[in-house]
Amino acid sequence: MDFFLDSCGRRTYLLLIHLFVLRAAANLACSKPQVGENTVLTTESILMNDFPEGSVASVECANGFIAESGSGIITCTSAIWTEPSLVCRKKDCGPPKPQENMSFNLTEGTLFGATIKVICDKGYQIMGSSYKQCYAKGWSGRAKCEIVTCTKPTKVTNGRTLWDSQWDPRYGETIQFQCDDGYTLSGTGTIMCSETGGYDPQPPECKNVTTEGPITLDRSTLPPQVSTSTDLTAPSTTHRGRTITTGPPSTQGGRGIFTADIRATTSVTSAASANRDMHGGTVDTSKDNGHVPVIISVVCVSVVILIMVGFLYKFLLRRKGSANGTMPIC
Repeated sequence: MDFFLDSCGRRTYLLLIHLFVLRAAANLACSKPQVGENTVLTTESILMNDFPEGSVASVECANGFIAESGSGIITCTSAIWTEPSLVCRKKDCGPPKPQENMSFNLTEGTLFGATIKVICDKGYQIMGSSYKQCYAKGWSGRAKCEIVTCTKPTKVTNGRTLWDSQWDPRYGETIQFQCDDGYTLSGTGTIMCSETGGYDPQPPECKNVTTEGPITLDRSTLPPQVSTSTDLTAPSTTHRGRTITTGPPSTQGGRGIFTADIRATTSVTSAASANRDMHGGTVDTSKDNGHVPVIISVVCVSVVILIMVGFLYKFLLRRKGSANGTMPIC
């Protein structure tokens, strides 16, 4: 009887010890591992439900990051996970593949998560996304730079364009205009398709030649007008190399000469005045430019001849008086 009691007591003691050990071991189990900013649990570790003492799990680099060095193995020790030695860095997408007439603004860099802007050359426009972003598999977004086109200009009234292509004009191409007979271009005859999709300058117009305004005469190119002054004390003036003397005559015989000079001058000015009255106060230089110099030349020659005749007449009178022994009366 005593032996039986001793055996049962030992078994109970051993059972209690075993239960205590199991409970202690359960208390030393680890919780689910916590990952860092750039790491995640592997698929096998995610499927584990319990992490008792001595359990092993593993981590790997997160999406968009690549392993640079170290290991991702961790162990549960005294209910604490060891730190992994894995080092992860962001993936570098690198510069996007070059495309024709396209460039990129790489201010934010080319690492995972960065965004860049697509820029087209002058005269080209973006077709597609104007931004690209660096993802784990590379750059996202597709874009293409296409040349700017302009719509064909509308038909010009009383004219036509020399653009015979079936395609719309593209950036930098020019279009020429031509007017019908009897019409003239108002504006530039050649326009260019600009980078904005419009024309620079604007298309011209064709206007009737007869509808244009009156021609303005530049008076600075007109010859000087003939003076109508009859001042006997006026000094002599020079015209095209000839000198016209308008001063008083020195002898009595020159009165008729001077009178003829005044009459000639008056005739010229009267003709100019009549011509001026006919044209509303403006001398028609297209008709008188060729006659005025001829009239002045004739007057000058007439004056010289009359002066010479006067002096010759006085000379003859003096000789006749000397021959008769009398003094001629001046």
